Amino acid sequence: MDQASTEASRPWLAQYGTAVPAILPTPEHKSLAALARTVAKRFADQTAFTTVMPNGMFGSLSYAQVDEMSDAFAAYLRATLKLDAGDRVAVQLPNGLAYPVVLLGILKAGCVAVNTNPLYTPHEMAHQFKDSGVKAVVIVDMFADKLEQVLPLCPAIKSVVLTRVSEFFPALVGGIVHAVMKHWNKLIPAHRLTVTHLPEALDLGRAQQVDVQSYASGLNHDSLALLQYTGGTTGLAKGAMLSHGNLLWNMAQMRAMCASHVEDGREVVLTALPLYHIFAFTVNYLCMFEAGARNILVPNPRPVQNLQRAFENYPITWMTGVNTLYNALLNEEWFTAYPPKHLKAAGGGGAAMHHAVVTRFEAVTGAPLVEGYGLTEASPVVCFQLLNAQRQRDSIGVPAPMTELRLLDDEGAEVATGAPGELWLRGPQVMQGYWQQPAETAAVLRDGWLRTGDVAVMDAQGTFKIVDRKKDMILVNGFNVYPNEIEEALSAHPQILEAAVIGVPDAKTGEAVLAVVVRLDDSLSEQAVLAHCRSLLTAYKLPARVEFRRELPKTAVGKILRRELRPAAALAPSAPTSTKSGI
Repeated sequence: MDQASTEASRPWLAQYGTAVPAILPTPEHKSLAALARTVAKRFADQTAFTTVMPNGMFGSLSYAQVDEMSDAFAAYLRATLKLDAGDRVAVQLPNGLAYPVVLLGILKAGCVAVNTNPLYTPHEMAHQFKDSGVKAVVIVDMFADKLEQVLPLCPAIKSVVLTRVSEFFPALVGGIVHAVMKHWNKLIPAHRLTVTHLPEALDLGRAQQVDVQSYASGLNHDSLALLQYTGGTTGLAKGAMLSHGNLLWNMAQMRAMCASHVEDGREVVLTALPLYHIFAFTVNYLCMFEAGARNILVPNPRPVQNLQRAFENYPITWMTGVNTLYNALLNEEWFTAYPPKHLKAAGGGGAAMHHAVVTRFEAVTGAPLVEGYGLTEASPVVCFQLLNAQRQRDSIGVPAPMTELRLLDDEGAEVATGAPGELWLRGPQVMQGYWQQPAETAAVLRDGWLRTGDVAVMDAQGTFKIVDRKKDMILVNGFNVYPNEIEEALSAHPQILEAAVIGVPDAKTGEAVLAVVVRLDDSLSEQAVLAHCRSLLTAYKLPARVEFRRELPKTAVGKILRRELRPAAALAPSAPTSTKSGI
């Protein structure tokens, strides 16, 4: 392809300028385990991770400590438990010091990590553990009673390692935190599991005196590193197979896009999103680990007041979050009155960022809140807004280096510039497939291209904007209505905390728009909401009715679950709708 053809098919390259390279060198390390060793030597004495509790109590580990402990855990897995290379190990932990030790230990052992949401029900745990064939589980003590119900259903699991939120805290502080959680808050249930506690597992590993580096010597970019389950919000969860190469490439892509705002060895990143989610795993954990950052881990960001001590006690330079998290912070006086003064930038993803939230956050903090787009199957970063003066707000930015995007109609033809189409992508970060799901893999991977199921538009400069999930589109009188656009309009109302929009059956229009709203002020009426919408939206996009709720169903990351609103909405009678065409 000549230069003119390249510029025509990839107009976003012009936006890179001299700040972002269009071509990246192949990552030098063969595996994440090899990279971790290099990083640990470079930043050995610096603090790598600090877990901060809501009351400010904390514990920290240096890069050297994480390196040594993860070596010990790798030896425990291979020499004590006798696991083989490629065996799967489930990690069911909240953000805390145990997570990086365990995760890196699994990778150094040449095994495969299976990220598992600690809040899963026993049914969800059993599906994921049986599907992935895990042989060992590392779980936090808060949820050990659920695992007790699951083990009889998963005979492949031979070993359970138990840890606690305050693991590796100073002895007195950790003891106080654990005692309060167990005896005062009643958060640690009794169980009858046979377990090895994490510190004991590390001691057993150290006693083996083996060459830990040999376990990962055969790894390369094609070696499987992570099974990251996805699809739980839309159907039965599937394990996306992410290789060492997928993750190393995505790290390189993300580092290239943020290079102007990331200084090695000097960043302090707030990690409120859970590390078992792919966004925080790659961006907060892997990228910032490579950069030698100090990672401030918050075990539970709900309620949002749990973040206050982290902001007050540490010079946060970076943070990531979803729209609901940023919106919640902006409704806290302690945050708006004393915003983080060292913040260089914040990243938003996981769901569409609302214009009103971005604008207010930037006004309060003076730092850019840049939006990106990704999905589990792409490790996850696909697009990101560039951190420069030309950054285009209200978009997902431009593709990461060495990522190709195209927008196709229902017949598979490329759409015109500015027209909506389903987004397909190709790049080194795209997964190998779904674990033991050849039919599901074939449905989304074709000739190296990944079908996302998202509808997007691209402007003449190569900036992309997600319109909505294809499956969430509402058809009103033959017109396509995208929930994101209506949710954006609703969020601009000063008395609305958050909102979700779904389609419901309607005898006259086929489908009608239902707005589910959480109010900041109970005096807000349905009529006022509809009047606000009429000032911003054309007639066919207007909600047929408004339903008020105290809260919206969300994933652990904070993404609103539209699908959980549908059953209740289907039982409610539809209000009369206009017979106008909306043109």
